[in-house]
Parts: sequence; structure tokens; C-alpha cells
Amino acid sequence: MENLRGIVMMIVSMAGFAMEDMFVKLASAGMPTGQILLFLGLFGAPLFWALARREGKAVLSREVLAGPILWRNLGEMVGTAGFVTALALTPLSSASAILQATPLVVTFGAAVFLGEQVGWRRWSAIAVGFAGVVVVIRPGLEGFELASLWAVLGVIGLAGRDLATRRVAASTSTMQVGAWAFLTVAAVGGMMLAVGGGAVWPGPGQMGLLLGALCFGFVGYWTLILATRVGEVSAIVPFRYTRLVFAMLIGFLVFHERPDAWMLAGAALIIGSGLYSFTREQRLRRLSLRQAAE
Repeated sequence: MENLRGIVMMIVSMAGFAMEDMFVKLASAGMPTGQILLFLGLFGAPLFWALARREGKAVLSREVLAGPILWRNLGEMVGTAGFVTALALTPLSSASAILQATPLVVTFGAAVFLGEQVGWRRWSAIAVGFAGVVVVIRPGLEGFELASLWAVLGVIGLAGRDLATRRVAASTSTMQVGAWAFLTVAAVGGMMLAVGGGAVWPGPGQMGLLLGALCFGFVGYWTLILATRVGEVSAIVPFRYTRLVFAMLIGFLVFHERPDAWMLAGAALIIGSGLYSFTREQRLRRLSLRQAAE
């Protein structure tokens, strides 16, 4: 029953993030990306700040000056700026498909930078997943969009964020981390706005889009935390890929996107390799625990 609750929460979380992406893309038609990030960061940080205080955690503390937190914030800045820019410039479905490669890049980074053991099967899965990204982007072929590389930058940044998160002290709460993540998003948004300019005073419609992105992003983040707390990782993580299903549905209904065979094939390669890599990792973990217990 706990796993079922975790799965439901994970699906709700992915739907929330997909809706957040939709509102961000709609808002980007009338205002610069930097302004969107600045708004989300400035209004999202106080929510997590209040939740951290409710847990008895101080957001302004020495814990947030630790190396892993600083590296995580840098990854958040790069990843969020890259992905939101991709949402503004490319189809929602293709940007979301590329985003699904993040767990594979995390596995790659864990092997290269953290010294984790990765066998040839998972290396093969990573290679297949990277090939899927290339298929989605299709460099040199008709349909290639240079702006898709922003999504790749987003994946690299978010993977770096997730790698750094593995080194964050257990005493640091999720809400503390979330508060600083949103503050860094506001910082990068302010820098982008200062360099690119173009700030506009949002009208009621644009403000509604920004508030929609903020609310659904918060729902996604909150339910993701609930999912990881009540369900087993092996049961809930595969359902992270439902985000792409929601993104493709929204892309079809709202933005009239029609994913072609290349995009669908690339997405299938990314998701298939990601699921295989995760399944293999869980199998090896269970084997290691069994051997340790004998």
C-alpha cells in the first residue's frame, strides 16, 4: 500500500512539473526568460523558507555554506536556466524528452567523479541513452534546432545538481536545500535580465501564468518529497518518466505539437536505457546487501 501511495504521488509530481513547464512556456511568449526565473525564484524561496522554519531549521546557517550545497546551487543555476530557455525556444515535447537523460548523466558522473562502480551493461545503457538524445536533436539533419542544445545544457546542470545532492549532509533538510535552490534561480534570472534586458510589466494574464507555474512547481516538488518518503525507490522511480507522457499530451493539446518518428524513437531510447540502468543498479544493490548479510 505504501508503494502504491508513493507511485501515485510520483505521478502527481510529474504532472505538476509538466504543468509548470506549460505555464513557463506560455509566459515566455511575452517576457524574457530571465524575468520568469527571477519571479519564480523570488516567490518560491519564501515558501520553502517558511517550511524550513516550521521544521526548526534556519535557512541562514553554516550548513548552506558547505561545498556540496554550493556546487548544488551552481548546478541548479545552470540546469534551470538551460531548461527554461529550451522551453521558450523549442517544442515542449522535445525539451522534455532530452530532460529524461538526466539520470543517465548522473550515473555517468557518479562513475567519473565519485568513483562509483559502473559495469559494462550500464555503460552500454548510458551510450544508448546518449544516442537517443542525438536522435532527438538530429544534428546535421532536417528538423535540427540549435536551440535544443539549451536542453542539453539543462541536463548537464541538473545532473551536476543531483550529484552534489548525494554529498549533502543528512542534517540539512530538503526545505533548506529548496529555499537556496530558488534563491539561486532568482540570482541567475536577475543576471540574465541584466545582460539581455527586455523586462516587461506583467499584465493580469502574464501574472496568472507566472502564478500557475509557481503553484504547479510547488505541487510537483512537494509531492516528489512525499513519494520518496512513503515508497520504495525501486517502485516509484520508474514513474518519473510519466513526465514525458504528460509533456507530450500538453504539447499536443495546448501547443499543437506533432512529435515525428525521430523524436519518438529518441525518447524511447532514452527512457528504455534509463529504466534498464536503474533496474540494473537496484539488482546490484540487492546483491551487495545480500552478500554483506551472509
